[in-house]
Amino acid sequence: MSEATEKSMSIIVTKGALDWAYPPFILATTAAAMGLDVTMFFTFYGLPLLKKDLDLKLTTLGNPAMEMPMAGMHMAMPNILAAMPGASAGATAMMKNMMKKKGVATIEELREMSVEADINLIACQMTMDLFEYSEDEMIDGISIGGAATYIEVATKCDINLFI
Repeated sequence: MSEATEKSMSIIVTKGALDWAYPPFILATTAAAMGLDVTMFFTFYGLPLLKKDLDLKLTTLGNPAMEMPMAGMHMAMPNILAAMPGASAGATAMMKNMMKKKGVATIEELREMSVEADINLIACQMTMDLFEYSEDEMIDGISIGGAATYIEVATKCDINLFI
């Protein structure tokens, strides 16, 4: 953190599905644009969000709040449909198409904005080791650290989020 009086925020990112990737990146880039010093700690299933190549899917199964605008109304996807082969791929394609039409930035664009905004992107070393990821698989502009690295930052932050 650069200044003692500067506001700061940290986010633990634990999920890597398309719908779970947006909240931490949107909050982080917004906070950075507002002048906060931001750190994001990517661990377990959130770590793949730092991989160069992304193929994000929507989490349809077990997500009863997921409603999609269709035929002039909002339709929820029942779990039974979400369990059918191809349902996740179809829902993911629909969501990506809807986001593109509405001008929503992609996760790749939000990651790039995060790097440009000097957000401290920390890849969890233990998770890197556990899932056998190499540093070469990850985007440029990140650091690698463990829980102690994150806690050192988080104990000084005004806002700490777990997503």
